[in-house]
Amino acid sequence: MTQWKKAATLTTVLAAITIASSQGAPHDPGPRGGPAGAGTTDGTQGYYPSLNAAEQALFLNGFTQFVEVEGVPQSPVGTLGNGGLGPGFNSNSCGSCHSQPAILGSSTGPASPQTTVVFNGITTSGPLPNPEIAAGQAMSATNVIPSFITPDGPVRETRFVRYSNGTPDGSVHNLFSIAGRTDAPGCNLPQPNFAANLEAHNVVFRIPIAVFGDGLVEDTLDTTLQANLASTASQRARLGIAGRFNLSGNTATITKFGWKAQNPSLEVFAGEAYNVEMGISNDNFPMKRNEYPGCLFNPLPDDSHLATAGGTPTTITGPTASDIDAFTDIMRLSAPPTPVTPTAHTEFGQDMFEKAGCNLCHSETLTSSQSIFTGMSYVKYHPFSDFALHHMGTNLADGVSQGAAGPDEFRTAPLWGVGQRLFFLHDGRSRDLLDAIQQHSSQGSEANAVIRRFDSLSPDQKQAMLDFLRSL
Repeated sequence: MTQWKKAATLTTVLAAITIASSQGAPHDPGPRGGPAGAGTTDGTQGYYPSLNAAEQALFLNGFTQFVEVEGVPQSPVGTLGNGGLGPGFNSNSCGSCHSQPAILGSSTGPASPQTTVVFNGITTSGPLPNPEIAAGQAMSATNVIPSFITPDGPVRETRFVRYSNGTPDGSVHNLFSIAGRTDAPGCNLPQPNFAANLEAHNVVFRIPIAVFGDGLVEDTLDTTLQANLASTASQRARLGIAGRFNLSGNTATITKFGWKAQNPSLEVFAGEAYNVEMGISNDNFPMKRNEYPGCLFNPLPDDSHLATAGGTPTTITGPTASDIDAFTDIMRLSAPPTPVTPTAHTEFGQDMFEKAGCNLCHSETLTSSQSIFTGMSYVKYHPFSDFALHHMGTNLADGVSQGAAGPDEFRTAPLWGVGQRLFFLHDGRSRDLLDAIQQHSSQGSEANAVIRRFDSLSPDQKQAMLDFLRSL
């Protein structure tokens, strides 16, 4: 029994059933309103509560650079943001994609609950539309907004399953080009032909992953994850659930970050995202993804802890350190989500979550190891994920392999913070939690038996489970 789940008496269970029975057919109650339960709205909150003043300052610097809007030219030494946008990009700021329910979250959209966010020095109240549209049109860029990027839809990146010659691809193809931007004179890089690839059923999507609380995940030992997976092996076997970890090809250690758990650390995750999503080269990924003639404006790498002052390499420390260092800091030092206070009804819903077998992949509790950061050692945290790969079947398969993860394998999505999430599944195809659950079922999915168990629950039991999930 955990802090999330108190012993329920027969009276409280019956009371919970009575509450649920008044709601009719089971339905997703939608993202809860109120204050953000995770992330940060202005950088002065959202950090792990036990951090000392110096660590809090690192977090605040991380926030400032996380929401910085980047341009093509490199910024002067000693200023925030290192520039280097493009030649291809999906957006121009980390914060533009990770903003629901606050900075460090997942994709926003007009369906967001009312919120106040400080972004690029501007305070905005209320729901935010898809920021990729503004990013693609900024600075007089000549981009055409692809049909699948809509004001009320999720932030997306695109991958092509195959190259034009039919061989496997799987890489990100940027939505936009810096062509036409006033800070990229002479660049004529065309956008990919998305219409033709959509027609050929060659485009798959990914949406942003929430990154709050990930310092605890990074500090969780491989042996802890392995023991957690082994503890449910017999129960999983009875339901046809396997599970394995994605591993680093060099170290054979568990990789945990990304939709397919393809990244071994938050620093690699940050460096890859900076390079892939914004085209900005950095210490981890020092080359441009696209070397199109006439579109390369800066010496490489664009972002580094080594900056150039008058042509002389200079080590920069403190708040002017590299952007990817700052991004890593804010993720590592962020607090995990704060759920709403449990009630008899949501505790009953957690019982149904476990009765269906959802907890066999969405593990409630893990424990971090020793940490260099104040108060973050040996913390019991509640990600509702085993961070293992599972076959999700033909319905969710995207045809992309990353590391050991095959075309239909995905990391168990952590459910902490799901109460305020707007879009579900790796490609954002669903806005409805009940629908997202049902999407887990298809030929070859390890979740099929669990979905059958869920389907056998009564309408009241299903509603309680949905309400429990929206309380996280």
